[in-house]
Amino acid sequence: MALVVAQEVPTSSSMAVPHGPAGVGKARRRMRTQLRDGGVPESVVDDAVLILSELLSNACKHGRPLGDSLAGDGDVRAAWRVDPRGRLVVEVTDGGGPTRPAPATPSVTAHGGRGLNIISALSDDWGVRDEVPGEVTVWVVVHEDVHDPDAGSCYRREDFAARVTAPPVARLTGLDFADVFDDLD
Repeated sequence: MALVVAQEVPTSSSMAVPHGPAGVGKARRRMRTQLRDGGVPESVVDDAVLILSELLSNACKHGRPLGDSLAGDGDVRAAWRVDPRGRLVVEVTDGGGPTRPAPATPSVTAHGGRGLNIISALSDDWGVRDEVPGEVTVWVVVHEDVHDPDAGSCYRREDFAARVTAPPVARLTGLDFADVFDDLD
């Protein structure tokens, strides 16, 4: 019988992050420190930090800042908590945008569009809340039970790569590598 001693993870943490890349690193460092100090397994912390980065990047790229600020000014809100059931939940709230957050199907050569697919592959669940006027919150259940003694040792998704990769090159139409190499002469 294994004895598990769960350290106290802060019930919740919330912070304003500048609408832009400036605050992402600060939010990631704060999250990593708090979750580590709370005894959350390192692999779960790594996934949570990556998810937070993706959510903040999406909020800054596709959403407006909270309130009446112009893009590039103002803030978005980052929050994380371990709820009473032991679920690690991460949320990012922005002022909304022209589209609702949804996974994309980027081309092989696309420079973006994989963030929500990565989040889907790493998390147990995610969704969008937009019932508060002027706010859109993307929430993610990173892990169902961070107090489970096996959370750190067997958490990594075995099918992660298969879930976030693009379609095989053979299925892409209009892509002829021979023509590209002919142009190199």
